[in-house]
Amino acid sequence: MKAFFRELISQSPKKMISFADFINDALYHPEMGYYMKNNVKIGKSGDFITSSNISSVFGMMFARWYVEFAKKNMLSPAICEIGAGNGRFAKAFLEEWKKSTDESISYFIVEASPFHRSLQKELLKPYFEVNQLNSLEELIDFEGMVFSNELFDALPVHVIEKENGSLKEVMVGVSEGELAETKVPLTNSEILLFLNESKLSLTEGQRIEIPLAMEKMVCTIATRLKKGIVMSIDYGYTNEEWSNPSRRKGSLRGYREHQLVDNVLENPGEMDITSHIHFDWLIDRGEKYGLQPVFKLKQDKFLLKTGILQELEEHFDPNPFSETSKRNRAIRSLIMPSGMSSSFDILLQQKGMNASLENCFNT
Repeated sequence: MKAFFRELISQSPKKMISFADFINDALYHPEMGYYMKNNVKIGKSGDFITSSNISSVFGMMFARWYVEFAKKNMLSPAICEIGAGNGRFAKAFLEEWKKSTDESISYFIVEASPFHRSLQKELLKPYFEVNQLNSLEELIDFEGMVFSNELFDALPVHVIEKENGSLKEVMVGVSEGELAETKVPLTNSEILLFLNESKLSLTEGQRIEIPLAMEKMVCTIATRLKKGIVMSIDYGYTNEEWSNPSRRKGSLRGYREHQLVDNVLENPGEMDITSHIHFDWLIDRGEKYGLQPVFKLKQDKFLLKTGILQELEEHFDPNPFSETSKRNRAIRSLIMPSGMSSSFDILLQQKGMNASLENCFNT
């Protein structure tokens, strides 16, 4: 794919492209993009792991929570999952929904990757009726829950840096035949507006990612949702957290075979590219388009509130090699302070409802 980018850059007026354009093609190019190719990406044989692939208990707990939440708040039993990957969350969710209630549920999956759509069909179609959509635009007047797990961190971002007292945009060019960074004075009006509205201020030498694509995604979700909730699980920082000196080099990175890659210009199309999201901006843009925040909780705290500890208590097995014991170890990895859940936040937003933190949980 490097040849594709060298040609793209050579044909661009300034012989360079933004990081957002680079990431968009590296991940989503119809033939060569990382997410669009027929390669396993999630799990031990892939490049990264998600919470839903650690244990089916993850999807199960969300199903139990939504059964009660929908009933208590008179919300339609429907879910739209954006970017469902291999479909394991949907399978666990639907299996538990069937056990927990006699009420039927409408399950929509928005998935751009043909490869992932095929995996989802293989896993789900024999047992469940699932509506697969190519884009959110196909969702009309939806009522229910819009759910995503690590959606916003995979959107393209621009990169800026403060150098010698002035703001620069970090671009992608070619040097000695290889893709390389080049810095130019920041003139992008949308980025400047983002910095002004988000009240972000960079210190000398600080680099940060600017998620302009996030606003379009939030706007589309809010427009397609007539009434209901939006549950977004992701890793990211508040504005205050972004100012921490340890984050002065930004968060853009790649993952290949479960190894962190600092230089995302290496091997485009062959690895995942991700960055931490701006939670304050996500909440602010949500309010702009009619999505009111209900709560933001760490993933482990959410799972504890939904009663995941009872799964450990009710399914103890002294045999450390049994499937039950493996499952229990997976549950512990989801709630231990050193586990992956402590890195994730769950943001719940609502539209046309009056939900509150207090009526979201039984405890």
